[in-house]
Amino acid sequence: MAERLQWIRREPQAWVHWAPLRGGRQAHRAIAQRYPQADCWLVSDGEAPGAREADRTARAQLAPPAWKRWLGAARGALHAGAPADGAAQMVWANMALHMSADPQALLAHWQRLLAVDGFLMFSALGPDTLRELRALYAQLGWGAPAHEFTDMHDWGDMLVHAGFAEPVMDMERVVLTWESPQALLAELRTLGTNLHQARFAGLRGRGWRARLEAALTDALADPAQGGRLALTFEIVYGHAFKAAPRVRVAEHSALSLGDMRSMLARPR
Repeated sequence: MAERLQWIRREPQAWVHWAPLRGGRQAHRAIAQRYPQADCWLVSDGEAPGAREADRTARAQLAPPAWKRWLGAARGALHAGAPADGAAQMVWANMALHMSADPQALLAHWQRLLAVDGFLMFSALGPDTLRELRALYAQLGWGAPAHEFTDMHDWGDMLVHAGFAEPVMDMERVVLTWESPQALLAELRTLGTNLHQARFAGLRGRGWRARLEAALTDALADPAQGGRLALTFEIVYGHAFKAAPRVRVAEHSALSLGDMRSMLARPR
């Protein structure tokens, strides 16, 4: 995602880091170094339990070192919580969109946070993610291990529907490997939650866990990786700009003050 910023000439004066704890400290610091003068708002999922506490935790973890603040080297301000609508020129959302129960509403929310000509940068898991694990669960009759992930072309359509323009979509597949089923399951647990409506509703026992670990070892061991357990992840990347608002022709039309100012400031 950071490499794709070289294609965008606009430099934001303010940006939103959506779900920063999931997005990662390394990514945050890379963006803060690229736009040192820009203010940043750290926003967790507002509907999730403990979202406000997560905002404060993210601010504590991502704040620049004290010596930089003392010397005045930390120039952009860091805020916990969302800015006013239209106040940001960039929304940065790494590995967040595929975990939303209503992604269309989330895209619309991001669009409202942006000023006209501001841009969204996001990544999400694509439909080929965990394909080996899905095949194993289907073979054993266990249902799906995760909800279905959205194709990048569908994300592009949803961006346009949410009021974005010039969406650019890309994807890549990466293979991660682990030395043991225990290590594999421990890392998968940190990557998200199974939101599938037909997921197993009860609690699994130790016997099932032992069977799962044995099945993972048999099915996922890759000789090309020295016998390590391998899983495929499809990573979808996207960016798009907030288009200027259009007034619908109707007997009565509603327009926000911010959108009206943006329209009046643009050449006819």
